[in-house]
Amino acid sequence: MTLLIETRGLTIDLSGQTVLKHVDFAVTRGEIVVIVGPNGSGKTTFLRALIGAVKPSSGSAYRKPDLRIGYVPQRLTVDKTMPLQVADFLSLPQSHSREDISKALKTAGAEGLGKRQLSELSGGQFQKAVLARAILGQPDVLVLDEPTQGLDQPGEADFYKLIEDIRQEIGCAIILVSHDLHVVMRAADRVICLNGHICCEGAPTAVATAPEYQALFGHGTKGTLALYRHEHDHHHHDHSNENIKDQSH
Repeated sequence: MTLLIETRGLTIDLSGQTVLKHVDFAVTRGEIVVIVGPNGSGKTTFLRALIGAVKPSSGSAYRKPDLRIGYVPQRLTVDKTMPLQVADFLSLPQSHSREDISKALKTAGAEGLGKRQLSELSGGQFQKAVLARAILGQPDVLVLDEPTQGLDQPGEADFYKLIEDIRQEIGCAIILVSHDLHVVMRAADRVICLNGHICCEGAPTAVATAPEYQALFGHGTKGTLALYRHEHDHHHHDHSNENIKDQSH
């Protein structure tokens, strides 16, 4: 297993406040890691530290030499009044061949959008265009910060299915921040609950039943945790309690 990113004792102080404290973390090729935590828990700062945009105050952050990172920020503001086709947007700041752009759009579930104006895209289509841009460089690790904000639940489930497919196709690791566990991929190998430090980590089902998680998100979460088995495949199933087992013993 190829180690891509590792932190040891990662501590980050911003404006005199400790945002993250003693975080030990590692991700290997092909792994999907979901990071959950309440607002202000340091999730975005953690991602920025992983990609090298924020330097540790103490501890260390290792990245494999020549690591290729695809990053989807929480909000990407683009002036949609600007006449810009999707294909041109994908070629910023670095130009790519028409063939590579077409392939990335197809992988991101946005096939045929290349000639559309950015201003014409729905929220979900724009998010897929941003995803296509992130995977154009064939990343070793794809980092996504709350990528489904603003999408409805079917849209979220669709996007997560897409993430699984991309992992299969490219073989990259995926680190994904979510605001809660209510909609989480069946394919998540590991969930990390972050609140300034790692409160608990493990399989999605184990984290959902962990006291540390329930202390942050409330006890009601266990019943409503939806481990999506893609809606279009299972129209008549009640997902709410599928695959939930207490693994904390």
